[in-house]
Amino acid sequence: MRKLAWFVGIVVAILVIFNLFTFTVDETKQAIVVQYGNIKQVATEAGLYFKIPFIQNVQFMEGRLLSYDIEPREIIAADQRRLSVNNYAIWRIERPKEFKEAFNARRDIAQTRIDDILYSDMRNVLASYAFNQIASGEREAMLETTQKTSAEKLKEYGINLIDAKIKRADLPEANEEAVFDRMISERERRASLLRAEGDERAKEVKSDADRQSSVIVAEARRDAEEIRGEGEAEALNIYADAYSQDVDFYEFWRKLASYRRSFVEGKGKNTILISPDSRYMQLLSSGEIELGEEKVQTDEEEVSSEE
Repeated sequence: MRKLAWFVGIVVAILVIFNLFTFTVDETKQAIVVQYGNIKQVATEAGLYFKIPFIQNVQFMEGRLLSYDIEPREIIAADQRRLSVNNYAIWRIERPKEFKEAFNARRDIAQTRIDDILYSDMRNVLASYAFNQIASGEREAMLETTQKTSAEKLKEYGINLIDAKIKRADLPEANEEAVFDRMISERERRASLLRAEGDERAKEVKSDADRQSSVIVAEARRDAEEIRGEGEAEALNIYADAYSQDVDFYEFWRKLASYRRSFVEGKGKNTILISPDSRYMQLLSSGEIELGEEKVQTDEEEVSSEE
């Protein structure tokens, strides 16, 4: 029993001594060995390392990728609009020694420095572009320029800036309402301009249609007058040919037509003062003449109607 106790004690002592002289770095970490404030060893690979107990201390750092959401800040664009830009950064501790010397291995201090550098470079780059360009696809090229510039500056601190992107780029709340009102006014002005152009175009189309309609109607009337004139001329030629075949009959027929209009169709509404010896009364003085359904007596008797 006593031997077992001694054996356990020896094993424990060996383990304690082993832990005092060694340290382990896993895959997700990096480590530096510090002696009296000076860095004596840097361990960037996973494995077992040795140290001097009580004199040297080991500080572990993150070896994986780190992300940092930077607080929104205002940036003035080229068109003098203020933007509230919220971006993030993905970074990694590339050289633990420089990182320790710059920030005493503290991540919070390092993130503050990253924030300052990124904001400064982003402000300088975005200040050369208007708001519409920043909000469009051109933003990728701007961010690439910003990332390269900031990465060069952060190298001296042992930091590898892998990516930096803008999450949101908005107008400050105080300016949003004014910008929205200006956008609405611009859209209304554009709509009024389009409506005015449409009305002007409609008037042009209507005027052209009215002009074409007037031309068509005028040409139709001209053609109608020509056709009517040709018809009347042809009718007169036909009448002239017909009447010239028997002039006396034509004169007789015209007088009968005149009698009918004067004595029959007028029905007492016409009053005629004429001498009985005139040529107009020759047919009436020669005997009885039938005018349609009416009979005229030449011996000054009454004009009676036939039943």
